[in-house]
Amino acid sequence: LRVGGRALIDRVLTACAGAGTTVVVAGRRPTARPVRWTREEPPGAGPVAALDAGLRLTTAEHTVVLSADLPFLQPATLRRLLTALRETGGDGALLTDADGRDQPLVAAYRTAALRRELAALAAGPDGLTGLPLRRLTGALSLTRVPDPLASFDCDTWDDLVSARARIREHGHVLDEWISAVKNELGIDLDVDTGALLDLARDAAHGVARPAAPLTTFLVGYAAAQGKGGPEAVAEATRKAAALALRWEEENNGGGKENSGKESSGGPSAPDAG
Repeated sequence: LRVGGRALIDRVLTACAGAGTTVVVAGRRPTARPVRWTREEPPGAGPVAALDAGLRLTTAEHTVVLSADLPFLQPATLRRLLTALRETGGDGALLTDADGRDQPLVAAYRTAALRRELAALAAGPDGLTGLPLRRLTGALSLTRVPDPLASFDCDTWDDLVSARARIREHGHVLDEWISAVKNELGIDLDVDTGALLDLARDAAHGVARPAAPLTTFLVGYAAAQGKGGPEAVAEATRKAAALALRWEEENNGGGKENSGKESSGGPSAPDAG
């Protein structure tokens, strides 16, 4: 399922792109970036069994556990969770939703604490199959971090409709669109979108409307020919913006340089050209 043109799982994978290891417990499918795949045993055995399967492929001290249906998850959210986990000294830090309910599938945990509780549950008569996640998290010392937006998940079709509508609200749509385009093109580049928008405005006003998209395209092309990083984009943007302003000054000045001088009666060389 897609929100803003991107699969929900890809939106979550983008948010946790800084992880040392990313494990997805599910059937294999195309994803925006490479991950390690595994399945709970047996498939469909529930979230506790899935968590156990995922932990078998990591040795990290801290583990972020995420469901794959979080359209508004951001890297900053995960940093908040990890900071809370480190500062409190507890077993984990999780988000709470708009109603104050715990969201254990948007959380950061100490891996050792998860392994400890998983081992205790696995020693029970029924093993891990079918156990609710609260059987595990109920034994942990947890810090709660309120975040109604990041904890929003798409459990129903109505949730999906709400998520798709929200990203088109004023104040969200441009960032959502830029993120979607970068994801689609395989670009991992943070640039000053304000400067690019200013350049597009200057090109449209000082030259002609069609100059706006064409100029920003050429800036991107020039940056790619150089180092290709944010600095290259910024430098190309600066040069193009200065050029657009020179064009506007010439248009508005109408030849101030020649005011008070006699005209030869014929066109100047630039005009003739």
